[in-house]
Amino acid sequence: MPVNILAIESSCDETSASVISDGKVLSNIIANQTVHEQYGGVVPELASRAHQENIVPVVDLAFRKAGMQPADLSAVAFTQSPGLIGSLLVGSCFAKSMALALEVPLIGVHHMQAHVLANFIEDPKPSFPFLCLTVSGGHTQIVYCESPLRMRIIGETLDDAAGEAFDKSAKLLGLPYPGGPLIDKYAQTGNAMRFRFPEPQIPGLNFSFSGLKTAILYFLQENRAKAPDFAERNMADICASIQHRIITILMNKLVKAAMETGVTEIGIAGGVSANSGLRKALAEYGAKHGWNTYIPKFEYCTDNAGMIAIAAHYKYLAGEFTGMDAVPSARAVF
Repeated sequence: MPVNILAIESSCDETSASVISDGKVLSNIIANQTVHEQYGGVVPELASRAHQENIVPVVDLAFRKAGMQPADLSAVAFTQSPGLIGSLLVGSCFAKSMALALEVPLIGVHHMQAHVLANFIEDPKPSFPFLCLTVSGGHTQIVYCESPLRMRIIGETLDDAAGEAFDKSAKLLGLPYPGGPLIDKYAQTGNAMRFRFPEPQIPGLNFSFSGLKTAILYFLQENRAKAPDFAERNMADICASIQHRIITILMNKLVKAAMETGVTEIGIAGGVSANSGLRKALAEYGAKHGWNTYIPKFEYCTDNAGMIAIAAHYKYLAGEFTGMDAVPSARAVF
């Protein structure tokens, strides 16, 4: 009998459902929430309400696209942590109800572990040990992976995440939310060497982006005092320079991690891994250092249920199930 799993992702502002069969993702449906754009960021209460509206049609579409019925399921999986607690509750309650009704096991998945395992959805897949640079709006981590279910964080941000640095820089530039993709868009036509921003000198494999964010703020204040339209006239070059610095901070730490561990199987994951500059940099650094590099497809980089599904697949094979008394957590660690 095939192992068929329905996975639900609801950690932030995307409602997503995926059906996986014997490790092959058959559907990965994502409903985005545009209501947050007018507020310049995700509003937790609005996010949880939107999840309640979206989850039934999203799950229904996931089943239809996969050509499967609820009765065909072997288990139901959901994002258990971390995330917005109201959003997580919507997904967990739905998953528990379906698992109870179908009398199948429940599988709780850690959101950040799932991001790492997005690299294992499609071929080519990494071999172990494997290093993954996981970068998103809320996290920046270097993860050492011994197997699909054995991984540990060897470096992480001490303050802001890389995705947060992108979005907050965009806000300082007057760009609408979400600003990270807009910085990437402008950067593609800009001169990344025109403006030089500092690289934090943080020991070990940890990151820091708060100082860079402050440097960008002072840079814009100083130049706008001389010319109020400075940012508008130099948008492409500023965005390219900001993106270049964020990426070099990330890649320099990743090089150090690869040298310290001796690992040459290297990948990226998380929402920021959709950034074209970071994807290009990984390929270039890989060629330079002799790495085998891996980047998930765009649809598996941002929050999605396909990555929850592949994590659940490995947990099912290992017999790692979750009790019905499980509760979601906003800040659970690996």
